[in-house]
Amino acid sequence: MTDQIQDAIPHGDPYAIFDSWFAQAQASEPNDPNAMALATATPQGAPSVRMVLLKGHGPDLGTPEAKRRGGFVFYTNLHSRKGGELAVNPHVALLFHWKSLRRQVRIEGPVVAVTPAEADAYFASRHPESRLGSAASEQSRPLPSREVYLERVAALRAQYPEGDVPRPEHWSGYRVVPDAIEFWQDRDFRLHERRRFVADGAGGWTSTLLYP
Repeated sequence: MTDQIQDAIPHGDPYAIFDSWFAQAQASEPNDPNAMALATATPQGAPSVRMVLLKGHGPDLGTPEAKRRGGFVFYTNLHSRKGGELAVNPHVALLFHWKSLRRQVRIEGPVVAVTPAEADAYFASRHPESRLGSAASEQSRPLPSREVYLERVAALRAQYPEGDVPRPEHWSGYRVVPDAIEFWQDRDFRLHERRRFVADGAGGWTSTLLYP
């Protein structure tokens, strides 16, 4: 029990705690330590969830005003189901689950669009085949057969043999601006640890431990 008290998740900067946990996940997770579940909802409250990849995070993201709370960035086709839901209901939840560390991080807050320059820079950094695949996809739309999609990719590859297809206007990113960040650490006999941080509106955070 003494060890568990000493290992308690401290109050402090939630981004610093996340950075420490994320670095450990990058060293221990066998695949995609940046994978996170993204939950969205319709205006009627019908939920949907899927895995996306974290492509940027920290307290210094966004405009000077937004930097008070920073953010967590992901990219997607804006015409996808999640893009459509975000257009009408910008409130989301994220979940990281690092099984190798027996840890979870939950993040809740609204999304804001990244700038076109940010989207261009990230799109250009992707593997050429990934750029072609994204440009050829009508994500979430019905697909007659996989061959149709592969033919679209092949047609773009012929048009852009170096893979330098420009970023489609409907492909961009979002920054989740956290209202709350919650850390969960598994413990023996389900005596888990949870600490929830809530943005205080003045650039800082309040926090409290939660019963597991």
